[in-house]
Order: sequence, then structure tokens, then C-alpha cells
Amino acid sequence: MATSYTLSVIKADVGGFVGHSSIHEDLIDEARERLEIAQDQDLIVDYHVTACGDDLQLIMTHHQGEDNEEIHRLAWETFEACTRVAKRLKLYGAGQDLLADAFSGNVKGMGPGVAEMAFEERRSEPIIIFMADKTSAGAWNLPLYKIFADPFNTAGLVIAPSLHVGFRFEVHDVLERKNILFDTPEEIYDLLVFIGATGRYAVKSVYTKNGEIAAASSTQRLALIAGRYVGKDDPVCVVRCQSQFPAVGEVLEPFTKPHIVEGWMRGSHHGPLMPVPLQQATPSRFDGPPRVIALGFQLSDGHLVGPRDMFDDPGFDEARNLTNIIANHLRCHGPFEPHRLPMDEMEYTTLPQVMEKLKDRWQPLPDLTPA
Repeated sequence: MATSYTLSVIKADVGGFVGHSSIHEDLIDEARERLEIAQDQDLIVDYHVTACGDDLQLIMTHHQGEDNEEIHRLAWETFEACTRVAKRLKLYGAGQDLLADAFSGNVKGMGPGVAEMAFEERRSEPIIIFMADKTSAGAWNLPLYKIFADPFNTAGLVIAPSLHVGFRFEVHDVLERKNILFDTPEEIYDLLVFIGATGRYAVKSVYTKNGEIAAASSTQRLALIAGRYVGKDDPVCVVRCQSQFPAVGEVLEPFTKPHIVEGWMRGSHHGPLMPVPLQQATPSRFDGPPRVIALGFQLSDGHLVGPRDMFDDPGFDEARNLTNIIANHLRCHGPFEPHRLPMDEMEYTTLPQVMEKLKDRWQPLPDLTPA
């Protein structure tokens, strides 16, 4: 009989080394020690600690289910411990993503990003975990659409009987805090109306038509939680592969063409998302360009066999080269749109203060309406 496991990926920026470019090894060590203790106590089955840019990534398997208080408390207290290390080392932005003074049962709404899924482990369970830095939660919309709804990307949607029926997308409105489900291919056009607006709508989950979880992402928007700019969301996304899901190669294929995402410097610019191996997930040029890594695991009785660094492949060299070309062109625009985000996306920066200071200097234009 298949055993049910929960895979939790919880991340937070608890201190950058140097600036926002990377993470200090002492934070990784502290997190590993904490999760090792939790594993010895049988709270979790297995774990892997890594980083993408300046974000600490906790990958855990367990039997506790989604939104479990013990698991979320473990993550929160691990981030708190790592923050203390970051403060001792005077790392930049120590504890940046911890927006609450004390844990309150669930890290959602407290700053950290969360992607979780519970499922029965298959005979072979390949999983890819995507982690991004210097970008927002909506960065997964285009890749998830291409993976699960675009036959030009995923050949299985046409030729594999297990995929031909399509998938179901759960979309979150992060402003109004609502969700909606779309079936593909039947409702592709309706789906695209919303997920093309990546600043407001984010794909939270993807399911097979019979309800099996296929993908889950973090949709937390830091600025909406904090009411001010405290850093970009730097989201995570988990995708199951093979059999009734797209193949590993189909899941990776969208990242061969770097799409434009919001984030980059001060979270206020558009830039191309660069797929990189783990060792290159250290953005520095204008605090970017935005990066994405992909770690592959085989799940075996809840244990994480791996990781395999999926973007450590010359097949993505052209994508990285194209990213730099696009980045050069966008940087030429400086503070002008479309490189800088539009005005309605800048409300958590200094822009409102400048507008308030100058509001009395704006004078009405003469009325030119014909008499």
C-alpha cells in the first residue's frame, strides 16, 4: 500500500552575504543542525538545506500534512536561529523576511514563502523543486502554463494518453485573497486573461483532472504583508514529473527562453529570469539578473535521493547568453519604464513620499473643451 508523504519547501531571507548576492555557509550549517535534530526526533523523514541567492531554502519530507503547526514552527525557529547567526556576522538585512515578533501557528502571512503538497508516493517519484531570487510570486505563471497547457512545450499533451485530458489550475488573486479553478484545455483563454497579470494573479497549484496534485508554488507577496518594500518574494515551486505528469525534460523546457519578470534591483525593475546551476545562483549585476535554480530529487520512502542540479547543463547555455543580452537592453532604459516597474507597482517604494511632497506643485491645465 502506498504511503502518504508531505513535501514542504519553506524559504526566507534571513541575511545576505555580501549585500543581497548570496548566503553565508554558517547559516546553512545552523539550519542543517536544526533539521538534523528534528529528523532524529522523527518530526521529519528527511531534509535538504540549500540557498538561492540570499534566500535560505528548507526542503523537508514528513507525515504531518500541509499547514502543520509543528513543521511550520520548526521552519520559523530555524529562521530565527539563522537570523541570530546573521546578526552576529553583521550580514545584510538580517531577519528581513521575518515580519512577525513571534510564531502564531503558521508561517503563512509572516514573511517566509511556502510551497507544500501531500501525496501518496508512486513506484517512482521524480520531483523538481524550482527556487528563484530577485523576482515575485507571479514568475511561475508562464512556466507552469507552458508545462501543463502548451503542446508546443509539452509533447505529452498531444501524444501521451495520461496527459491528453489536460489539467486543472488553481489561481490566486493575491490582492483580493480569492481563488478560482480553471480546466485546460477547455478554459485556456479564460485562464490566460488572469495569469498574464503576474503582479496580481498567481498560479498556486496544478492538479490532474482526477484531483492528483501535480505542482504547488508559493504565492506570498511580502509587500502586501508588510505594507512596505522589504525585498522581493523570491518564490519556490514544486513539480512532480513523469507518468501522469509531464516528463522531466518537458518541465525544464520553458526555461530555455528567459521570460521577463518583475524584481531585480530593489524589487522595482523588470528583467529576464536566468536559469543557472546552483553555484551560479549568486546574483550581483544590478543585484541580478533574476535567477532560478532547479534541483531534482527521486523520493524513496520519503527520503530525498539527490539533488541533481538540473540547470547544470550546456543545453541552457544559450538561455543564459540570451538573458545577458536582454538584461543589457533593459538596463539601457535606466529609470524609465518598461525597465522600471509601472507606477501602480511602485506604491511600496519611496514614490508615494515623493508624490506627497510635490502634490501642491501640480497645477490644473486650462479647460480646452469647446464651448
